[in-house]
Amino acid sequence: MATATTHTEDEPTCPLCMGLFNVPRQLPCAHTFCQSCVQSYITSKAKEHETKRCIECPVCRQTAGPFRQNKSTSEWASLFPIDTVIQSMLPTKSKVDRVCDACTSDGSSAIATGFCAVCEEAMCDNCLSVHRKQKISKAHYILTIEEFLNNPQNVMKFAEGFTCFYHKDEDLRFYCKNHKIACCAVCVLESHKTCSDVKQMKEELPSLLHERKPCEIIEDLKKLETHLKTFIDVKESNIKDLESQVNGLTDQVREIRMKINTALDELEMKVKTEGRSIHEEVAIRTEEEKHQCLSLIHAIRNSQYQCETVHKYGNDIHKFLTAEKIKSQIPLYYSQVREKYERTDTLTVQVKFTPLLESFLSLSSSDIGTIVTVTSLNLSILDERKPTKECQVEKVETFDVNISDRTPNYTGITILPRNRVMLVDNINSQCILLNSSHEVVTTYKITGNPCDICVVGDEEVAVSARYENKIQILSIRDDVISPVIIITTKYKCYGITAAGKGEMVVVGDCGNSRYCWSLIRDGREVNYSDQYDSLSGHFNYIALNNSKTRVFVTVHITNSLHCFNMEGKKQYTYSPDNLKNPIGVAVDRDDNIYVVGCSSHNIHQLSPEGCIIQVITTGVPQYPMAISFDNSKDTFIITNFSETTKLHIYQLK
Repeated sequence: MATATTHTEDEPTCPLCMGLFNVPRQLPCAHTFCQSCVQSYITSKAKEHETKRCIECPVCRQTAGPFRQNKSTSEWASLFPIDTVIQSMLPTKSKVDRVCDACTSDGSSAIATGFCAVCEEAMCDNCLSVHRKQKISKAHYILTIEEFLNNPQNVMKFAEGFTCFYHKDEDLRFYCKNHKIACCAVCVLESHKTCSDVKQMKEELPSLLHERKPCEIIEDLKKLETHLKTFIDVKESNIKDLESQVNGLTDQVREIRMKINTALDELEMKVKTEGRSIHEEVAIRTEEEKHQCLSLIHAIRNSQYQCETVHKYGNDIHKFLTAEKIKSQIPLYYSQVREKYERTDTLTVQVKFTPLLESFLSLSSSDIGTIVTVTSLNLSILDERKPTKECQVEKVETFDVNISDRTPNYTGITILPRNRVMLVDNINSQCILLNSSHEVVTTYKITGNPCDICVVGDEEVAVSARYENKIQILSIRDDVISPVIIITTKYKCYGITAAGKGEMVVVGDCGNSRYCWSLIRDGREVNYSDQYDSLSGHFNYIALNNSKTRVFVTVHITNSLHCFNMEGKKQYTYSPDNLKNPIGVAVDRDDNIYVVGCSSHNIHQLSPEGCIIQVITTGVPQYPMAISFDNSKDTFIITNFSETTKLHIYQLK
């Protein structure tokens, strides 16, 4: 990848090399990179790509491909289309030697003198002559290369629309409201033939453009860039403070050394060496984080430039399609920025003196004190969203998952990274993995009778086995489900929820009318408790608050929700008359609790202290069952006991 060069903030830059674009190539997700940069990225992961025949976008990790088997990885970057909008925005000095695209495709090289605004290709004199003579292209609008390079308005004025990435010769003329995506005629026949709401895009443009307001998108992009710059400033300030703190501690130790003599000489040296080692380590880590932020800033800025340019010069279809693509990026941007802010911690260094300081003269430096680091989270965590208790719940989608001749019973559901979903089918003893479009990717047969599921690692899930004393850990790496380990428990398992990486809390039946929940860490039960003899009815499902200090358990026979602390002491019970047969339970980003009333056909939203906020009935199907929350997008999915194959998605707005 090239080294970043000097440029102004008004010029689009590559998120990988952070310099001006050199042959900008656009991926299907609308992120653009230098051809050489994206090719270097592909080459660095060549072994993985040769088996998968696709790549992940370096910014948003969405899949780009698949590529044809007869194309080697060294050609993949050139298969992505030139981003003519970005190309036209670049300063002239960076593009004066634009080569002919037609000659390049034949393996030769010639200087381009003109640009076809319809074909979106630069051409040399010879190719332009042929282009003008051909019947199919003689009416195309040709710009001189200077007109193209200096004026993006020329490019947008004559471009008709976007072509489909998967079907190169097909224009994007349709819009699928079910999947909220633009598609070509072939896509409609192949991928959207079962969709109920596919429209001609031109018919829907007025309403769709109203929903995709470029000024609001641009404002969001600017906010994201500001947040990332703030993140960098915080980390850089921390480095300076750390250096000052280390020097200050050295001075402090030096003052004490005047009284305590030789022993503190060793401690002073330890402060200097370890403190500076910590400073250097944090500086290196911060530089890496800074680079990641800068890369994301460049991607955000490019999206902003594209949106501004198309909004200013493009026709309606360009405005809509560009806004559609870029609007879909914003939740991903917010998710990545929020992840940065959640890790925006501040380190300090201190000397921890021992109680034996008064008798220091007979001690070594390690007996006197050690240097420690203290991590504190930055309180200005990014969150542009309003409190969830003020949001209205709106049903946004229902989709069908039915892959078996035998009627399924989806008793467990969890949302995975990259917007994937995993289901537990209790009746057919299997797990089902769905992609971000809610299409079935793969299934996996479970031994026993699975009940509930949760995410316990980057690429791992845990499945509880109802009526059996075991939990199964499964790997979902590369969208392939495979077994990892089986954990044996002291009870028959029901609900399960994650308590941290590799940790989970499980609720189950201990026998003799005793019910329990326990924390499982490193494959072993800790904090095991069976003190709930007085409760009648099964413990069904379980959830934790975000700080992992409270446990929420539904008891369906007593129509109640119980809240405990992590030591097993009950905090409160919620049991209103309009909550019948509660099963699923989940917690949102503000620690509000959602209890699914299966027989009352509603969802109760509670405050962290168990006070009712609202009872959700609109759009709730009969007999809702399991629930899973996606806090990054303020959405949740519920399964349905009556319409067993249906899943329902709700949005907090």
